[in-house]
Amino acid sequence: MKFTLPLPSNFSFWSTVYSHGWCVLPPFNVDKEQKRLNVVVPTRHNSMYHVSLYEEKKRLVVLVENSRQLTTAARFEVTKAISTMLRINESLDEFYVHAKKHPRYRWVSRRGAGRLLRSPTVFEDVVKMICTTNCSWALTEIMVAALTTKLGVHIQGDVYSFPTPNAIAAQSEPFLRKEIRCGYRAPFLLELSQRITNEDLSIEQWRTSDAPTEELFNEVRSVKGVGEYAAGNILKLLGRYDYLGLDSWCRGKFYEIFTKGRKVKDSTIEKHYAPFGKWRGLFLWMDVTKDWYEKEFPF
Repeated sequence: MKFTLPLPSNFSFWSTVYSHGWCVLPPFNVDKEQKRLNVVVPTRHNSMYHVSLYEEKKRLVVLVENSRQLTTAARFEVTKAISTMLRINESLDEFYVHAKKHPRYRWVSRRGAGRLLRSPTVFEDVVKMICTTNCSWALTEIMVAALTTKLGVHIQGDVYSFPTPNAIAAQSEPFLRKEIRCGYRAPFLLELSQRITNEDLSIEQWRTSDAPTEELFNEVRSVKGVGEYAAGNILKLLGRYDYLGLDSWCRGKFYEIFTKGRKVKDSTIEKHYAPFGKWRGLFLWMDVTKDWYEKEFPF
């Protein structure tokens, strides 16, 4: 089934796809030849749809590959999930106004940069973020691939869905350590999934929460395995950019750009971005990823 969705005038599909590494972590997959983003979209009642997305004539083309026809309700859910993932309805007008005031950031609105790709669910974002902590990106890819192929639903060929909280909660810690290779993260992923399954934690509500950012940050931090780095970056995927979410890679890029490689304290980096107020985390991300936008396929 094929249909199209309107896009905002300042939206760039490819800039959003390559806004960070999620696009190469399954169930996301980038088809570089056809310039499409493929993903498995879950809906209520555990229905799964393999969707292929690309931009054409300033509209988003949606191909639902394993369904000839969607019910009205299913199409609504798929459309909502796609809009959520690509941040189609999130206004960045205020951010672009700030960016245009600084010569260093005038490229941002021209490229349609700033929208950060996110998963269909907060759960998937949080699990993936935990899988980026204290390890190489290569190990993150191994863990996420194992989660999908061993605990996800098989869709077609080599395509699997991301596992549900129930699927992870039903496993043992030794299984997660051995089969998923998630090491010390195993009890954290298990507890997170079990709390959601037991309805002790409702993280999907975070995307629509009207709580003050600091309060939401503390709630995110309360999840075991989520430190300041992970919480700051999870907040960015919730549309809150008040925290920098620094890790060794971001620090290294900052040193390279602003201090000629000399290491500085995190407080110095915080001070540098403080003038950007609630957008400071996004301005940091624009700095450290600017060279990505100069390549068709940055990774």
